[in-house]
Amino acid sequence: MAVTQKNQRGFVLISLIVILPFLILIASHYFQLATSSYNLAHKDQLHTQAQFGTDASIDYAVEQINADPDWPGTTTPIELHNDGVTKVTYEVSVTNNSTTSKTINATGYSYSPVSRSTPNSTVKIKVDLRAVTTGNFSLVTGVGGLYMSNSAKILGGDVHVNGEISMSNSAQIGLSSNPVNLSVAHQTCPNPADSSYPQLCGGGNGEPIDINNTAHIYGDVKANNQVSGSGMSDPGLTASSGVAALPLPPHDRAAQKAAIATEITGSAASCSGSQTKTWAANTKIVGNVTLSNTCQVTVLGDVWITGNLTSSNSTQIKVSDALGSTQPNIMIDGSSGATFSNSTKLVSNASGTGFQVITYRSDASCSPDCSSVTGTDLYNSRNDTTISLSNSAEGPDTIFYARWTRVQVNNSGQIGALVGQTVQLSNSGTITFGTSVPGTGETFWVIDGYRRSFE
Repeated sequence: MAVTQKNQRGFVLISLIVILPFLILIASHYFQLATSSYNLAHKDQLHTQAQFGTDASIDYAVEQINADPDWPGTTTPIELHNDGVTKVTYEVSVTNNSTTSKTINATGYSYSPVSRSTPNSTVKIKVDLRAVTTGNFSLVTGVGGLYMSNSAKILGGDVHVNGEISMSNSAQIGLSSNPVNLSVAHQTCPNPADSSYPQLCGGGNGEPIDINNTAHIYGDVKANNQVSGSGMSDPGLTASSGVAALPLPPHDRAAQKAAIATEITGSAASCSGSQTKTWAANTKIVGNVTLSNTCQVTVLGDVWITGNLTSSNSTQIKVSDALGSTQPNIMIDGSSGATFSNSTKLVSNASGTGFQVITYRSDASCSPDCSSVTGTDLYNSRNDTTISLSNSAEGPDTIFYARWTRVQVNNSGQIGALVGQTVQLSNSGTITFGTSVPGTGETFWVIDGYRRSFE
């Protein structure tokens, strides 16, 4: 037995020598794992904080754009959080894609420690915005205004006038049983016009609404600088200030021109004597177009006419059923614009979709490609007629839009909506509006898309 015990001396030491390195290795591995897990968790936390910064920047940008549509973005990084250990900042830039589309480029950064010059984590998001405009107007005018005479009547749909209103004879807006909302901004100053025209008139520049004879307005009337409520009821004049001038609805002329796929001559597009024609989508018609004597034209999409459009004698211009709810634009550049007479009809399709007929002629040197017309050019253009409807011409679901000039309507007929710097209604008959004008009223920007950017 003694020999056996002697032979076992040092056995524990040998075991420790063999096992201890493994224990150290295991402990080192767990330490590295713990350190790695901590670093990973810290990195994830910094990424989350950068994401919070990006989200905050998007909310901030939408708020700023709705307050100022021309807001370009931040000029320097904005600090969102700083607790002495971690700092979060963000930056925003805004890209204007079109009048109805913007892109927010939002970037959030996180730093730890706070003195670090480069971010630990960066998150970039692109957000697409689209414009949503309120309003339900059937008639909108620019700085020229609304002029009504004889027994012209506006029944149905609210009315906004940036300029002034003159009513005579038995002209009428609204009904006692169906009053409308009428707003008048009085944006007709200075007078005489100069380069600063148009501006909202201040006190001492007269009243914007002039009512004579038995003419009458039935509805809620708000008009800057208007004192007299004579000739108004149900309830009549309710406010003499606070009416903002509204921009006329947008139309992307450049996009329509860029989309042109087919070009034909005005004579090829014209017809008469019970003929039929089809105008393809995205067609450019070079020169004047004349439609007469029960001619029928079916329109498959947007059309650009470089000259004038004259339609008479029971001609019908129809929106193709294939378009569904997509409204085609007939864009006209000629100096006389569009003339519809003698029972011409612009016929909506089975979905109730009519046209938008829009003219671009103005007195400015940039005509017809002007993106903006102001000053004396606008003053001189506002009374030039580029859309004329007479002798029972009608378009029940069509918007007639003279961008820089005047829409003139004589006699009766159903009309979807009228937009122009000036709108003139005269002679007998009742104009019953059936379409609201898009793009009028107050505009709000809302999120339309959201995507991660890895640029």
